Amino acid sequence: MLGIIGAMEVEVARLKEAMEQLKVHQKAGMEFYKGKLAGCEAVVVRSGVGKVNAAVCAQILIDDFSADRIVNTGIAGSLQDKIDIGDLVISSDTLEHDMDATGFGYAPGVIPQMDCSTFAADEGLIALARECCGRVNPDIHAFVGRIVSGDAFISDKEKKAWLSETFHGMCTEMEGAAIAHTAYLNQVPFLIIRAISDKADDSARMDYPEFEKQAVEHSVNLMLALAQELA
Repeated sequence: MLGIIGAMEVEVARLKEAMEQLKVHQKAGMEFYKGKLAGCEAVVVRSGVGKVNAAVCAQILIDDFSADRIVNTGIAGSLQDKIDIGDLVISSDTLEHDMDATGFGYAPGVIPQMDCSTFAADEGLIALARECCGRVNPDIHAFVGRIVSGDAFISDKEKKAWLSETFHGMCTEMEGAAIAHTAYLNQVPFLIIRAISDKADDSARMDYPEFEKQAVEHSVNLMLALAQELA
């Protein structure tokens, strides 16, 4: 069973429209749409914004729907100049940039009492996503690299620079690392996919409304192709 988590209603609605044999389940204030997506058995759900919503959603997919793969789609702010608005970032790994136990001697982002703090995405899903993206989104670039997550919308250049220099991330958002963390604990393969909607600086408010639709379109195209390949 493929679990697909979207952070935004508009992207989940597009995927739901493409599903067959649809059944709706409700839990924890979320609606889980179970059916076939491009021939693949799947559950599509909107997690809501932030790491707690995302982690709860991922755990429900694993416990209640026996998801054996989880893909999280959404939008993000670019942390590197080479990654433009509309491009996609496919996670190599993720980390929680707002995990701060530096007062106990840990480096920023390190989670105390865990054997790792960066969560590696599934290599097979990475390769498949790259191939699918090149086929269905030829008008954009797809990058593979680190996605950093935290419960904050990044909208200033100083914070962007700190995230880039400290964690070497390609983009920043608010859910992916929590889903990756949950998948890691449950030994479930995962992948985070982010369409770039802004530059994670003080231009974000200008860019976001104009490019949100384009970002979601690319993400949905990729998810449909990915589901078809996994069917």
